[in-house]
Amino acid sequence: MTISQGEKLPDVTLTKATSEGPEQVQASDFFAGKKVALFAVPGAFTPTCSAKHLPGFVEKADELKAKGVDVIACTSVNDAFVMNAWKDANDAGEITMLADGNGDFAKAVGLDTDFSAYGMGTRSNRYSMIVDDGVVQQVNVEGPGEFNVSSADHLIGQL
Repeated sequence: MTISQGEKLPDVTLTKATSEGPEQVQASDFFAGKKVALFAVPGAFTPTCSAKHLPGFVEKADELKAKGVDVIACTSVNDAFVMNAWKDANDAGEITMLADGNGDFAKAVGLDTDFSAYGMGTRSNRYSMIVDDGVVQQVNVEGPGEFNVSSADHLIGQL
């Protein structure tokens, strides 16, 4: 079942990509006490994710923060090394990369999807959320092959 507005995020271990290497973090700790603009992509370095999704959040980071967002975070079913390389390749210093290497977070929020037909296994759906102190305020899930409601512009309109 997909997580809904008003629900608390599940306390799953994610891996934060840092310049010093992978750092495990509990979702409950990461999201506590802050407003987070969270977006998820099916995969780092994939076409829509690299051409539109991540660049939109990089470009709109100041606007999101001006609307009260403390942290902008991206999650994907990739490892922390890939997430950090993607961050560096896109000058995305304002974005905290949260690797969900085994898809545990995607499954726990009910937003995992099967990309086996593309040789990618289980991945995350494309979505965005506004999370305040660990509680989902907005959740925007894209349909297959779409990129509309998970954009930075859409989240700005919801804040």
